[in-house]
Amino acid sequence: SSDVCSSDLMYIVNASLDEAASQKVMDSLHKIITDHEGTIDNVDDWGVKEFAYEIKHMNKGHYVVINVTANNEGIHEFERLARINPNVVRYMVVKTEAEK
Repeated sequence: SSDVCSSDLMYIVNASLDEAASQKVMDSLHKIITDHEGTIDNVDDWGVKEFAYEIKHMNKGHYVVINVTANNEGIHEFERLARINPNVVRYMVVKTEAEK
């Protein structure tokens, strides 16, 4: 549909999770996009970084940036589920570009 676009989504996973649990959070977030007929085009795992200031009583988090091709519905659902996921410290849509 015409509302498909390329977006960069950044999210921060609770750094105290072990690798398997962290991967499970990542997979579940990525699945939201693919369940809505989108694709995960690139995953840039930045690993654990210190925060400039404390967020939710934590001072570091596991940063991941994904580039996706998705429709509005997929992006909105990603935001909704990221917001309520207790292991997602923060998330944001970094940029969105309409398909040419």
